[in-house]
Amino acid sequence: MSTLVVYFSLDGNTKFIAEKVAETISADMIELKTSKKYPTEGFKKYFWGGKSVIFGEKPKLINERIDWNRYETIIIGTPVWAGSFSPPIKSFISEYKIYGKRIALFASHGGGGAEKCFSKLKKALPGNEFVSEIDFVEPKKNPEENSLKAARWAEHLAI
Repeated sequence: MSTLVVYFSLDGNTKFIAEKVAETISADMIELKTSKKYPTEGFKKYFWGGKSVIFGEKPKLINERIDWNRYETIIIGTPVWAGSFSPPIKSFISEYKIYGKRIALFASHGGGGAEKCFSKLKKALPGNEFVSEIDFVEPKKNPEENSLKAARWAEHLAI
């Protein structure tokens, strides 16, 4: 069974988890890159992130096309922005009509919103089997604990 970890990370927290998950189960990994650059510090970071979610923005992805036929399981990772998934993930879902896959979800955040984020992701991806979800609070602030948590979760997905 081949697995793909696809994620967007603004400040490295989601990337930290994605790398651990992919390493643990020998999955392929793709970091979504956009033509739009988001602010990474201070008030602007939160303002632009929240505004992008509220207005339903779908920034242009600059990654190469992904061959979906190769993957049975897709693990999607996102930061939580304004109680939802990040706009690059919205672009990804819009661009690739994902159907009939096993999907696992993970989110990183600084203090909540993961349940709403997961609910919105599931609505945006109908026709798939959701096998698991997990969230991480500021993963890079406690790397050992979160690395272990991510690895255990990934091993469970490989079953």
